[in-house]
Amino acid sequence: MTTTTSPEPPASAHPNRRDILLLSTAAMGAAGLAAVAWPFIDQMNPDSGTIAQGAPIEFDIAPIADGQIVRIFWRGKPIFVRHRTTEEIAAAENTDVAALMDPEPDSARVKAGKAEWLVVFASCTHLGCIPLGHQGDWGGWFCPCHGSQYDTSGRVRKGPAPTNLPVPPYRFASDTKIVIGEA
Repeated sequence: MTTTTSPEPPASAHPNRRDILLLSTAAMGAAGLAAVAWPFIDQMNPDSGTIAQGAPIEFDIAPIADGQIVRIFWRGKPIFVRHRTTEEIAAAENTDVAALMDPEPDSARVKAGKAEWLVVFASCTHLGCIPLGHQGDWGGWFCPCHGSQYDTSGRVRKGPAPTNLPVPPYRFASDTKIVIGEA
């Protein structure tokens, strides 16, 4: 009669000194990689100056002459502040809203009692180009890149732009100062 003995498990099934050293080295390498990667990843976060750009800005409108357009920046985006003439206001108010590509009355785009001041984002709603002021068939803005035209209220009148120039949140702090970023 032969006796059978159970086979011994392979030597690799039992941890030995070499396996423990290998695991320790791998753990230390992972910790070292994390220590090196953390500052690299952390530097991609915006700095405090960039975060502060999202804060409201105050802008003095007193030096802007009738008919003048000023471009300022808020949150890294250009904004037009236009001091409209009485003729520009009348043309914007007397437009048939139903005939517009993106119907919106002029009164919805300006603050009550301050129709002479128009504040809009200064990038074409088609592809983000910066339109030229006092241009186009309606004397508002003309985007030379693709031909979009806006009236003196920033409403799209012609071209590939799908919507009007957006109005940012803003309020009048006084008769000569506006705050962009607060409604």
